[in-house]
Amino acid sequence: MSTLDATIEFLRHSPRLPQILSLLQRQMEEERELRQKFYEEMTPEQKIEFIDNEVILHSPVRFRHLDVTKLILKLIDTYVDIHDLGTVQSEKCLCVFPRNDYEPDIVFFGSEKTADLLSDTLKFPVPDFVVEVLSTSTEERDRGVKFEDYAINGVGEHWIVDADESVIEQYVLRAGEYDLKLKSSSGRLQSEVIEGFNARVEALFDRKANREALRSMMI
Repeated sequence: MSTLDATIEFLRHSPRLPQILSLLQRQMEEERELRQKFYEEMTPEQKIEFIDNEVILHSPVRFRHLDVTKLILKLIDTYVDIHDLGTVQSEKCLCVFPRNDYEPDIVFFGSEKTADLLSDTLKFPVPDFVVEVLSTSTEERDRGVKFEDYAINGVGEHWIVDADESVIEQYVLRAGEYDLKLKSSSGRLQSEVIEGFNARVEALFDRKANREALRSMMI
Protein backbone atom coordinates (compact mmCIF):
# COMPACT_ATOMS: atom_id res chain seq x y z
CA MET A 1 0.00 0.00 0.00
CA SER A 2 1.36 3.42 -0.97
CA THR A 3 1.77 6.26 1.52
CA LEU A 4 -1.15 8.08 -0.11
CA ASP A 5 -3.40 5.02 0.09
CA ALA A 6 -2.44 4.49 3.72
CA THR A 7 -3.26 8.12 4.56
CA ILE A 8 -6.66 7.92 2.87
CA GLU A 9 -7.43 4.65 4.61
CA PHE A 10 -6.55 6.19 7.98
CA LEU A 11 -8.78 9.22 7.33
CA ARG A 12 -11.70 7.06 6.23
CA HIS A 13 -11.87 5.50 9.67
CA SER A 14 -10.99 8.59 11.71
CA PRO A 15 -13.75 10.21 13.84
CA ARG A 16 -12.19 13.53 12.82
CA LEU A 17 -13.02 12.99 9.13
CA PRO A 18 -15.89 15.57 9.02
CA GLN A 19 -13.72 18.28 10.60
CA ILE A 20 -10.79 17.45 8.31
CA LEU A 21 -12.97 17.58 5.21
CA SER A 22 -14.47 20.90 6.28
CA LEU A 23 -11.00 22.37 6.84
CA LEU A 24 -9.77 21.15 3.45
CA GLN A 25 -12.85 22.50 1.69
CA ARG A 26 -12.30 25.95 3.24
CA GLN A 27 -8.65 25.85 2.24
CA MET A 28 -9.45 24.90 -1.35
CA GLU A 29 -12.03 27.67 -1.63
CA GLU A 30 -9.53 30.25 -0.33
CA GLU A 31 -6.99 28.88 -2.77
CA ARG A 32 -9.39 29.20 -5.71
CA GLU A 33 -10.04 32.84 -4.81
CA LEU A 34 -6.33 33.65 -4.51
CA ARG A 35 -5.59 31.85 -7.76
CA GLN A 36 -8.28 33.83 -9.60
CA LYS A 37 -6.78 37.04 -8.20
CA PHE A 38 -3.38 35.86 -9.43
CA TYR A 39 -4.78 35.42 -12.95
CA GLU A 40 -6.40 38.85 -12.89
CA GLU A 41 -3.30 40.69 -11.66
CA MET A 42 -0.48 38.91 -13.52
CA THR A 43 1.09 40.66 -16.51
CA PRO A 44 3.04 39.31 -19.51
CA GLU A 45 6.14 41.22 -18.36
CA GLN A 46 6.47 39.15 -15.17
CA LYS A 47 7.99 35.74 -14.64
CA ILE A 48 5.57 34.57 -12.00
CA GLU A 49 4.12 31.33 -10.66
CA PHE A 50 1.37 30.22 -8.30
CA ILE A 51 2.59 27.37 -6.10
CA ASP A 52 0.90 25.92 -3.03
CA ASN A 53 -1.32 28.95 -2.47
CA GLU A 54 1.59 31.38 -2.87
CA VAL A 55 2.53 33.82 -5.64
CA ILE A 56 6.20 33.39 -6.58
CA LEU A 57 7.80 36.32 -8.42
CA HIS A 58 11.16 35.32 -9.86
CA SER A 59 14.33 37.39 -9.73
CA PRO A 60 16.68 37.80 -12.73
CA VAL A 61 19.08 34.88 -13.28
CA ARG A 62 22.82 34.67 -13.95
CA PHE A 63 24.38 34.68 -17.42
CA ARG A 64 25.34 30.98 -17.30
CA HIS A 65 21.72 30.02 -16.55
CA LEU A 66 20.49 32.12 -19.48
CA ASP A 67 23.21 30.84 -21.80
CA VAL A 68 22.54 27.15 -21.14
CA THR A 69 18.79 27.66 -21.38
CA LYS A 70 19.29 29.28 -24.78
CA LEU A 71 21.56 26.47 -26.02
CA ILE A 72 19.03 23.81 -25.05
CA LEU A 73 16.14 25.84 -26.45
CA LYS A 74 17.87 26.26 -29.82
CA LEU A 75 18.47 22.53 -30.15
CA ILE A 76 14.98 21.42 -29.21
CA ASP A 77 13.15 24.20 -31.02
CA THR A 78 15.12 23.68 -34.24
CA TYR A 79 14.54 19.93 -34.21
CA VAL A 80 10.82 20.21 -33.43
CA ASP A 81 10.38 22.86 -36.13
CA ILE A 82 12.21 20.83 -38.81
CA HIS A 83 10.10 17.75 -38.10
CA ASP A 84 6.84 19.63 -37.39
CA LEU A 85 6.32 17.84 -34.07
CA GLY A 86 4.57 20.56 -32.09
CA THR A 87 5.50 23.72 -30.18
CA VAL A 88 8.45 24.69 -27.98
CA GLN A 89 8.26 27.68 -25.62
CA SER A 90 10.39 29.09 -22.82
CA GLU A 91 10.44 31.26 -19.71
CA LYS A 92 7.07 33.05 -19.58
CA CYS A 93 4.82 30.21 -20.72
CA LEU A 94 2.34 29.80 -17.85
CA CYS A 95 1.38 26.13 -17.62
CA VAL A 96 -1.79 25.44 -15.66
CA PHE A 97 -1.82 22.33 -13.47
CA PRO A 98 -4.79 21.23 -11.34
CA ARG A 99 -3.51 23.07 -8.28
CA ASN A 100 -0.44 25.09 -9.32
CA ASP A 101 0.74 27.32 -12.17
CA TYR A 102 4.33 27.08 -13.39
CA GLU A 103 6.57 28.86 -15.88
CA PRO A 104 9.24 26.23 -16.65
CA ASP A 105 12.44 27.22 -18.42
CA ILE A 106 11.54 25.20 -21.54
CA VAL A 107 8.38 23.29 -22.47
CA PHE A 108 7.28 21.17 -25.41
CA PHE A 109 3.69 20.55 -26.49
CA GLY A 110 3.07 17.76 -28.98
CA SER A 111 0.87 18.18 -32.05
CA GLU A 112 -2.38 17.37 -30.22
CA LYS A 113 -1.97 20.10 -27.59
CA THR A 114 -0.47 22.52 -30.11
CA ALA A 115 -3.65 22.30 -32.18
CA ASP A 116 -5.60 23.87 -29.29
CA LEU A 117 -3.24 26.85 -28.84
CA LEU A 118 -4.42 30.23 -30.13
CA SER A 119 -2.50 33.43 -30.83
CA ASP A 120 -3.85 34.99 -27.61
CA THR A 121 -3.44 31.94 -25.36
CA LEU A 122 -2.10 33.07 -21.99
CA LYS A 123 -2.74 29.97 -19.88
CA PHE A 124 -1.20 26.85 -21.38
CA PRO A 125 -2.00 23.17 -20.73
CA VAL A 126 0.22 20.67 -18.94
CA PRO A 127 3.28 20.20 -21.22
CA ASP A 128 4.43 16.88 -22.64
CA PHE A 129 8.07 17.67 -21.84
CA VAL A 130 9.75 20.10 -19.43
CA VAL A 131 13.27 21.41 -18.84
CA GLU A 132 14.20 23.13 -15.57
CA VAL A 133 17.63 24.79 -15.30
CA LEU A 134 18.55 24.92 -11.62
CA SER A 135 19.30 28.09 -9.69
CA THR A 136 19.92 28.59 -5.98
CA SER A 137 16.49 30.14 -5.42
CA THR A 138 14.52 27.49 -7.37
CA GLU A 139 16.29 24.17 -6.77
CA GLU A 140 14.19 23.16 -3.76
CA ARG A 141 10.94 23.64 -5.71
CA ASP A 142 12.39 22.14 -8.91
CA ARG A 143 13.31 18.96 -7.06
CA GLY A 144 10.30 19.06 -4.75
CA VAL A 145 6.77 20.19 -5.56
CA LYS A 146 7.40 20.65 -9.29
CA PHE A 147 9.03 17.25 -9.67
CA GLU A 148 6.05 15.56 -7.99
CA ASP A 149 3.44 17.67 -9.79
CA TYR A 150 4.95 17.07 -13.22
CA ALA A 151 4.93 13.32 -12.65
CA ILE A 152 1.41 12.92 -11.28
CA ASN A 153 -0.02 15.08 -14.06
CA GLY A 154 1.60 13.20 -16.92
CA VAL A 155 4.58 15.27 -18.09
CA GLY A 156 6.22 12.45 -20.02
CA GLU A 157 9.82 13.63 -19.75
CA HIS A 158 11.57 16.03 -17.40
CA TRP A 159 15.14 17.29 -17.65
CA ILE A 160 16.82 18.87 -14.62
CA VAL A 161 19.91 20.79 -15.71
CA ASP A 162 22.81 21.93 -13.54
CA ALA A 163 24.36 24.68 -15.65
CA ASP A 164 27.33 25.25 -13.33
CA GLU A 165 28.39 21.59 -13.33
CA SER A 166 27.28 20.95 -16.94
CA VAL A 167 25.23 17.93 -15.85
CA ILE A 168 21.82 16.84 -17.07
CA GLU A 169 19.39 14.50 -15.32
CA GLN A 170 16.87 12.96 -17.71
CA TYR A 171 13.72 11.59 -16.07
CA VAL A 172 11.14 9.58 -18.01
CA LEU A 173 7.63 8.85 -16.72
CA ARG A 174 7.01 5.18 -15.91
CA ALA A 175 3.72 4.14 -14.31
CA GLY A 176 3.11 7.60 -12.87
CA GLU A 177 6.61 8.08 -11.41
CA TYR A 178 9.87 9.41 -12.81
CA ASP A 179 12.64 6.99 -13.65
CA LEU A 180 16.17 8.42 -13.92
CA LYS A 181 17.27 7.39 -17.40
CA LEU A 182 20.48 9.44 -17.59
CA LYS A 183 22.63 11.61 -15.36
CA SER A 184 25.75 12.75 -17.15
CA SER A 185 27.97 15.54 -18.43
CA SER A 186 28.91 13.58 -21.56
CA GLY A 187 27.67 10.88 -23.89
CA ARG A 188 24.50 10.86 -25.93
CA LEU A 189 21.04 11.99 -24.88
CA GLN A 190 17.95 10.58 -26.58
CA SER A 191 14.48 11.88 -25.81
CA GLU A 192 11.57 9.49 -25.38
CA VAL A 193 8.90 12.16 -25.79
CA ILE A 194 10.32 14.28 -28.64
CA GLU A 195 10.37 11.61 -31.30
CA GLY A 196 13.80 11.01 -32.80
CA PHE A 197 15.58 13.80 -30.91
CA ASN A 198 19.10 12.91 -29.82
CA ALA A 199 22.23 14.96 -29.25
CA ARG A 200 25.55 14.91 -27.47
CA VAL A 201 25.17 16.08 -23.88
CA GLU A 202 28.03 18.52 -24.48
CA ALA A 203 25.84 20.35 -27.03
CA LEU A 204 23.58 21.47 -24.17
CA PHE A 205 26.42 23.32 -22.46
CA ASP A 206 29.09 24.25 -25.03
CA ARG A 207 28.53 26.71 -27.86
CA LYS A 208 30.83 24.99 -30.36
CA ALA A 209 29.24 21.58 -29.75
CA ASN A 210 25.83 23.23 -29.97
CA ARG A 211 26.63 24.72 -33.40
CA GLU A 212 27.83 21.32 -34.63
CA ALA A 213 24.61 19.67 -33.44
CA LEU A 214 22.51 22.33 -35.14
CA ARG A 215 24.39 21.89 -38.41
CA SER A 216 23.83 18.12 -38.29
CA MET A 217 20.09 18.70 -37.95
CA MET A 218 20.07 20.72 -41.15
CA ILE A 219 21.57 17.93 -43.27
